[in-house]
Amino acid sequence: MMNEEQWLKELLQLNGEDVKLSEKQIKILEAAIEMFAEKGYAATSTSEIAKKAGVAEGTIFRHYKTKKDLLLAIVTPTLLKSVAPFLAKEFVKEVFESQYESYEDFIRALLKNRYEFVKKYLPAIRVFWQEIAFHVEIKEQLQRIFTAHVYQKFKQIVEYFQKNGELAAIPADSVIRMTIIAIAGFLVARFIVLPDYEWDDEAEMERTVQCLMHGLAKK
Repeated sequence: MMNEEQWLKELLQLNGEDVKLSEKQIKILEAAIEMFAEKGYAATSTSEIAKKAGVAEGTIFRHYKTKKDLLLAIVTPTLLKSVAPFLAKEFVKEVFESQYESYEDFIRALLKNRYEFVKKYLPAIRVFWQEIAFHVEIKEQLQRIFTAHVYQKFKQIVEYFQKNGELAAIPADSVIRMTIIAIAGFLVARFIVLPDYEWDDEAEMERTVQCLMHGLAKK
């Protein structure tokens, strides 16, 4: 199991570049993630974060000019790696550059990959999910990243499987939307809404895939 410093450095590492953070910055980010996840951004003060991190409040403002800058320092890399994970070479190789026999195989691989990501980086993911509705900057980043890096790749995959007759001839945007909602819905329920429920993760992920592909009608 990774300790907090290890998973945080790995999460903040973008495009394979080393994370140049001081020990104090790591402590500040760790404390902020824990406090934001527990109390929410609005209810957390920088003085509380400083106390938890064991630093002076002025130290926070030397690294992050405002509390919002501190939030975005956590959310931005989380957003990049959760929404546009194929910016990372591993994800491209594992999911989007593989040849799939079916759309079902594709969404099964996508769901499994994102499940592992959320499980690994849950504290930061929780902050992201809690705050996205309240901050225009986060919503705008989400939209930009999805449009620039996700949409076209996703659309190509959907249209390919529509042409081969596996998927219904409905707008590709609708297929993408329903796929994302199904995957995100499972992950939010599993890790945020009902984390203490006795989940059979493998079975529930497979049910999600089957429901997405075949609906709820009795066959």
